[in-house]
Amino acid sequence: MPHTIHDKKRLLTRVRRIKGQAEALERALEQEVECSAVLQQIAAVRGAVNGLMAEVLEGHIREHLGAETVTPEQRQEDLDQVISALRSYLK
Repeated sequence: MPHTIHDKKRLLTRVRRIKGQAEALERALEQEVECSAVLQQIAAVRGAVNGLMAEVLEGHIREHLGAETVTPEQRQEDLDQVISALRSYLK
């Protein structure tokens, strides 16, 4: 996916932020902090992952499905890949 190469720095920053949030969640569970704080941290991790997914998905759609030079066969293959990824993500 060439678009991920162009956005590599920004995507890695997001992944590192998610990693930090997951580590904070782990610490909260280990330290037996209040349920509300744990729930808030889970929501933060989920939101960060959703944001990452949205950004990569948008780049993929714009690069692969929006390009005028893509053949109908390639467009259908790319569309099938996006649908498969979304189905997996939404399970």
